Amino acid sequence: MKRALALPLGGAFLFWAAASALLARLPGFGLAGAVIAGLVLCLALGGCLRALGLKGRALYVCAVLAALLVLSRTFFFPTATSDFTDFLLPWTERLRKLGGLRGLGTEIGNYNVPYMVLLALFSYLKIPVLYLIKYTETLFDLLLALSLGLLVRQLGGSRLRSCVCFLLALALPTVFLNSAVWGQCDSLYVSLALLGLWLCLAGKPGWGMAAFALSFAFKLQAVFLLPILFPLLVSGRVKWRHIPIFPATYLLAVSPAILAGRKITDVLLFYVSSASSVGSGLNYNSPSMYSLLYFYRLSDTAAAAKAGILAAALLCLLVCVLFFIKRKQISDKSILFGALLLCCGLPLLLPHMHDRYFFFCDVLTLCVSCLLPAAAPTVLLSQFASLLGYHAYFYMRYLLPMRFGFFGLVLTALLAACLFLDALFSPKPAPPDS
Repeated sequence: MKRALALPLGGAFLFWAAASALLARLPGFGLAGAVIAGLVLCLALGGCLRALGLKGRALYVCAVLAALLVLSRTFFFPTATSDFTDFLLPWTERLRKLGGLRGLGTEIGNYNVPYMVLLALFSYLKIPVLYLIKYTETLFDLLLALSLGLLVRQLGGSRLRSCVCFLLALALPTVFLNSAVWGQCDSLYVSLALLGLWLCLAGKPGWGMAAFALSFAFKLQAVFLLPILFPLLVSGRVKWRHIPIFPATYLLAVSPAILAGRKITDVLLFYVSSASSVGSGLNYNSPSMYSLLYFYRLSDTAAAAKAGILAAALLCLLVCVLFFIKRKQISDKSILFGALLLCCGLPLLLPHMHDRYFFFCDVLTLCVSCLLPAAAPTVLLSQFASLLGYHAYFYMRYLLPMRFGFFGLVLTALLAACLFLDALFSPKPAPPDS
């Protein structure tokens, strides 16, 4: 028994020590802060490995590789982008001047309340906010990888495949760059949404609705996946009694701003009032359909934007109608494939999309490919399309025209549509005779 515990405990201690040492070398972190942060990382990684149910050699190999992927992120913590220096840092400084959480009573920035709560909490600490943001995103990278691994396991994949999915999710270029280099929050809301999807499929719809609501509270782009609640509802995986959990959780998530003195109408209608901040451009370094040359020559961009919104609404409606028609035959895989179709198709059609808005598509292609290896090219296509936008942001120039990414995502959406229709309309095999 002692020998069986010696290796995992020794490995956990080594990871804790390595994480603490790497964090302590960062200016302003301090030894005590590094030790505590390293312990939290160690516990988070250990919890993920335990949730995946890995044993024996697979556990040790996965633990070592995951530890390396997590620790490697710390080398990029000092990298600051213009998004941080122009927005996140000034927002945090203003919250600090207004008293931290008390500052939530004032509308600051264009992120919703839950993320501003994180910045307000960071304002109390002496550790540089850049490190705190990237450290938090690293924790949510782990949650993202875990959610994907659990989805693979839920849909019939082996423990080995769920382990591979977990590791590849941590290694995906867009996931790594988004959190460790860019310091963006996409892994935060996407991980919560995918966790909500797994919880609903695993028979825990109450917790699932709460996770979906938290995802939406953090970022409006959670709407790309939220239509998947419809098949969960009509198939009985989510009951009508679970629906109130969503608004209740959302209200709880934004309540700190209300308690700090902001008008409840301003808080609850934040996404409506901030719609004007998306800008007038049809495309912002995104491989959406608006990256095509045709749209750059249009004079009536408002009409083009409305056409894209209509097309996206029709896609969403079509998917929901098909789910309703086959509501008695909805399988977990048809829900996953439908989710990929929505998360690829909606930002492909919508106007005003940014470079990071295919993050859902990036990780869902990986999840599908771990279940169906033949779909692996979609991971490369999605990464290629997204990385074109990332390159444009980091280097302020285009490596290739963004429309190249659009064509790759069209192929991804077509494959997702084929998988979705096949899973939804193929007859289920008859049960074996007893």
